[in-house]
Amino acid sequence: MSKQLLQSILGPDFDKFFVGFDQQISQLQKLHNEVTKNIPSYPPFNVRKTGNTYTIEMAVAGFAQNEIDITIEGGKLVVKGNAASTDSDTDYLHKGIATRAFTRAWAIGDQYEVKDAELFNGVLKIALDQMIPEEQKVKKVPVKTGTGKTLLQESE
Repeated sequence: MSKQLLQSILGPDFDKFFVGFDQQISQLQKLHNEVTKNIPSYPPFNVRKTGNTYTIEMAVAGFAQNEIDITIEGGKLVVKGNAASTDSDTDYLHKGIATRAFTRAWAIGDQYEVKDAELFNGVLKIALDQMIPEEQKVKKVPVKTGTGKTLLQESE
């Protein structure tokens, strides 16, 4: 990813405010190059976002539950399908439903994990939830009414 492309995506002032992010940008570029090297068109999919949850929907008609594997490898969600061939003795006039093997991969952030996966009516749905660590959650500090005693030591 060139500096010009990065600036067109993130804005011309990116370098002014994000100092020291060279390694993360390099990792993002490497991941982008790996994922987009050979972008397949099969099977088709949707990615939906609702709040802090992403849902990936894949059209996998003809695949059984035990013929689909979902793994997370090095920041990538990988879905593999390998349908058992049952039609070796069948003579088709037209075969439009593809059940060929596939591998699809998505880069996912460190803070996301697969919550659930479901296969229903030929559509595989994978839910990803954002996991916010306790130290990054917003904490509310209550303000108490003073009692006349000094709660904090003030220096003069």
